[in-house]
Amino acid sequence: MHYQTDILGLFPSVAPTLLANTRKLCDAARAKSVSVYFARIHFSPGYPEVSPLNRNGQGIKQLGLFVDDQISPELGPQATEPVIIAHRASVFFGTDLQVRLSAQGIDTLLMVGIASTGVVLSSVAYASDADFRLFTVKDCCYDPDQVVHEHLFATAFDSRTTVLSLADALLLLG
Repeated sequence: MHYQTDILGLFPSVAPTLLANTRKLCDAARAKSVSVYFARIHFSPGYPEVSPLNRNGQGIKQLGLFVDDQISPELGPQATEPVIIAHRASVFFGTDLQVRLSAQGIDTLLMVGIASTGVVLSSVAYASDADFRLFTVKDCCYDPDQVVHEHLFATAFDSRTTVLSLADALLLLG
Protein backbone atom coordinates (compact mmCIF):
# COMPACT_ATOMS: atom_id res chain seq x y z
CA MET A 1 0.00 0.00 0.00
CA HIS A 2 1.30 3.37 -1.11
CA TYR A 3 4.51 1.91 -2.54
CA GLN A 4 4.59 4.74 -5.04
CA THR A 5 7.29 6.98 -6.41
CA ASP A 6 6.33 10.19 -4.58
CA ILE A 7 6.20 8.50 -1.17
CA LEU A 8 9.45 6.60 -1.60
CA GLY A 9 11.07 9.83 -2.79
CA LEU A 10 10.36 11.27 0.67
CA PHE A 11 12.44 8.54 2.33
CA PRO A 12 15.55 8.00 0.16
CA SER A 13 17.66 6.49 2.96
CA VAL A 14 15.24 3.59 3.57
CA ALA A 15 13.64 3.23 0.12
CA PRO A 16 16.16 0.72 -1.31
CA THR A 17 15.72 -1.71 1.60
CA LEU A 18 11.93 -1.35 1.63
CA LEU A 19 11.75 -1.90 -2.12
CA ALA A 20 14.05 -4.94 -2.01
CA ASN A 21 12.08 -6.51 0.86
CA THR A 22 8.73 -5.87 -0.75
CA ARG A 23 9.91 -7.10 -4.16
CA LYS A 24 10.92 -10.41 -2.52
CA LEU A 25 7.46 -10.66 -0.98
CA CYS A 26 5.69 -9.82 -4.26
CA ASP A 27 7.79 -12.31 -6.21
CA ALA A 28 7.13 -15.06 -3.65
CA ALA A 29 3.39 -14.39 -3.83
CA ARG A 30 3.44 -14.42 -7.63
CA ALA A 31 5.38 -17.70 -7.63
CA LYS A 32 2.58 -19.29 -5.58
CA SER A 33 -0.22 -17.71 -7.65
CA VAL A 34 -1.24 -15.51 -4.72
CA SER A 35 -2.93 -12.33 -5.94
CA VAL A 36 -0.91 -9.14 -5.62
CA TYR A 37 -2.85 -5.89 -5.34
CA PHE A 38 -1.30 -2.43 -5.30
CA ALA A 39 -2.91 0.61 -3.76
CA ARG A 40 -1.86 4.18 -4.25
CA ILE A 41 -3.08 7.49 -3.02
CA HIS A 42 -3.83 9.71 -5.98
CA PHE A 43 -5.38 13.08 -6.72
CA SER A 44 -6.44 14.94 -9.83
CA PRO A 45 -4.67 18.19 -10.75
CA GLY A 46 -5.92 20.95 -8.44
CA TYR A 47 -6.87 18.37 -5.76
CA PRO A 48 -10.66 18.52 -6.18
CA GLU A 49 -10.93 15.38 -4.01
CA VAL A 50 -9.46 17.20 -0.99
CA SER A 51 -11.98 18.73 1.39
CA PRO A 52 -10.97 21.90 3.24
CA LEU A 53 -12.07 20.01 6.38
CA ASN A 54 -9.56 17.19 5.86
CA ARG A 55 -6.30 18.11 7.61
CA ASN A 56 -4.32 15.24 6.12
CA GLY A 57 -5.57 16.08 2.63
CA GLN A 58 -4.69 19.73 3.08
CA GLY A 59 -1.14 18.74 4.02
CA ILE A 60 -0.87 16.54 0.93
CA LYS A 61 -2.20 19.36 -1.23
CA GLN A 62 0.42 21.75 0.14
CA LEU A 63 3.18 19.24 -0.72
CA GLY A 64 1.89 19.01 -4.29
CA LEU A 65 2.32 15.25 -4.41
CA PHE A 66 0.37 12.21 -5.64
CA VAL A 67 -0.82 13.61 -8.95
CA ASP A 68 1.73 12.30 -11.47
CA ASP A 69 3.47 9.49 -9.58
CA GLN A 70 3.15 5.75 -10.13
CA ILE A 71 3.57 2.40 -8.40
CA SER A 72 7.29 1.92 -7.81
CA PRO A 73 8.61 0.07 -10.86
CA GLU A 74 11.16 -1.73 -8.65
CA LEU A 75 8.29 -3.94 -7.44
CA GLY A 76 7.73 -5.24 -10.97
CA PRO A 77 3.99 -4.60 -11.11
CA GLN A 78 2.29 -6.85 -13.64
CA ALA A 79 -0.42 -5.62 -16.02
CA THR A 80 -2.84 -8.15 -14.51
CA GLU A 81 -2.34 -6.92 -10.93
CA PRO A 82 -5.04 -4.50 -9.79
CA VAL A 83 -4.14 -0.98 -8.73
CA ILE A 84 -6.59 0.48 -6.24
CA ILE A 85 -6.79 4.28 -6.34
CA ALA A 86 -7.57 5.86 -2.98
CA HIS A 87 -8.13 9.47 -2.07
CA ARG A 88 -7.72 8.92 1.67
CA ALA A 89 -5.29 7.09 3.93
CA SER A 90 -7.31 3.86 3.99
CA VAL A 91 -7.18 1.75 0.84
CA PHE A 92 -10.77 0.71 1.57
CA PHE A 93 -12.42 4.12 2.08
CA GLY A 94 -14.20 5.17 -1.10
CA THR A 95 -12.72 2.35 -3.21
CA ASP A 96 -13.99 -0.94 -4.59
CA LEU A 97 -11.26 -3.00 -2.90
CA GLN A 98 -13.54 -4.91 -0.52
CA VAL A 99 -15.92 -5.80 -3.34
CA ARG A 100 -13.02 -6.99 -5.53
CA LEU A 101 -11.60 -9.14 -2.74
CA SER A 102 -14.97 -10.63 -1.86
CA ALA A 103 -15.74 -11.36 -5.52
CA GLN A 104 -12.50 -13.35 -5.74
CA GLY A 105 -13.22 -15.22 -2.49
CA ILE A 106 -10.22 -13.62 -0.80
CA ASP A 107 -10.54 -13.62 2.98
CA THR A 108 -6.88 -13.42 4.00
CA LEU A 109 -4.64 -10.40 3.44
CA LEU A 110 -0.89 -9.98 3.77
CA MET A 111 -0.54 -6.23 4.22
CA VAL A 112 2.46 -3.94 3.79
CA GLY A 113 2.75 -0.20 3.31
CA ILE A 114 4.15 3.23 3.88
CA ALA A 115 3.41 4.83 6.33
CA SER A 116 2.52 2.79 9.39
CA THR A 117 0.70 5.74 10.98
CA GLY A 118 -1.31 6.36 7.81
CA VAL A 119 -2.26 3.74 5.24
CA VAL A 120 -1.25 0.73 7.33
CA LEU A 121 -3.11 1.81 10.47
CA SER A 122 -6.22 2.93 8.60
CA SER A 123 -6.37 -0.10 6.33
CA VAL A 124 -5.58 -2.69 9.01
CA ALA A 125 -8.31 -1.24 11.24
CA TYR A 126 -10.87 -1.42 8.44
CA ALA A 127 -9.85 -4.88 7.24
CA SER A 128 -9.94 -6.22 10.78
CA ASP A 129 -13.44 -4.81 11.31
CA ALA A 130 -14.47 -6.34 7.97
CA ASP A 131 -13.43 -9.79 9.27
CA PHE A 132 -10.45 -10.41 7.01
CA ARG A 133 -7.71 -12.70 8.34
CA LEU A 134 -4.71 -10.38 8.46
CA PHE A 135 -0.96 -10.67 8.37
CA THR A 136 1.26 -7.59 8.43
CA VAL A 137 4.90 -7.84 7.34
CA LYS A 138 6.86 -5.47 9.54
CA ASP A 139 9.99 -5.51 7.34
CA CYS A 140 7.90 -4.11 4.48
CA CYS A 141 6.31 -1.29 6.46
CA TYR A 142 7.83 2.05 7.38
CA ASP A 143 7.05 5.23 9.23
CA PRO A 144 9.35 8.20 9.73
CA ASP A 145 8.33 8.23 13.41
CA GLN A 146 10.05 5.03 14.49
CA VAL A 147 8.82 5.28 18.08
CA VAL A 148 5.18 5.31 16.97
CA HIS A 149 5.93 2.67 14.30
CA GLU A 150 7.31 0.28 16.94
CA HIS A 151 4.45 1.06 19.30
CA LEU A 152 1.83 0.36 16.63
CA PHE A 153 3.38 -3.01 15.82
CA ALA A 154 3.51 -3.91 19.51
CA THR A 155 -0.06 -2.83 20.26
CA ALA A 156 -2.67 -1.93 17.62
CA PHE A 157 -1.33 -4.16 14.85
CA ASP A 158 -0.53 -7.08 17.11
CA SER A 159 -4.11 -7.05 18.41
CA ARG A 160 -5.65 -7.06 14.89
CA THR A 161 -3.16 -8.93 12.73
CA THR A 162 -0.45 -11.54 12.91
CA VAL A 163 2.76 -9.54 12.66
CA LEU A 164 5.41 -11.30 10.59
CA SER A 165 9.02 -10.71 9.67
CA LEU A 166 9.83 -10.93 5.97
CA ALA A 167 11.48 -14.30 6.56
CA ASP A 168 8.34 -15.64 8.25
CA ALA A 169 6.11 -14.25 5.48
CA LEU A 170 8.27 -15.95 2.85
CA LEU A 171 7.97 -19.24 4.77
CA LEU A 172 4.20 -18.80 4.95
CA LEU A 173 4.09 -18.34 1.17
CA GLY A 174 6.59 -21.17 0.63
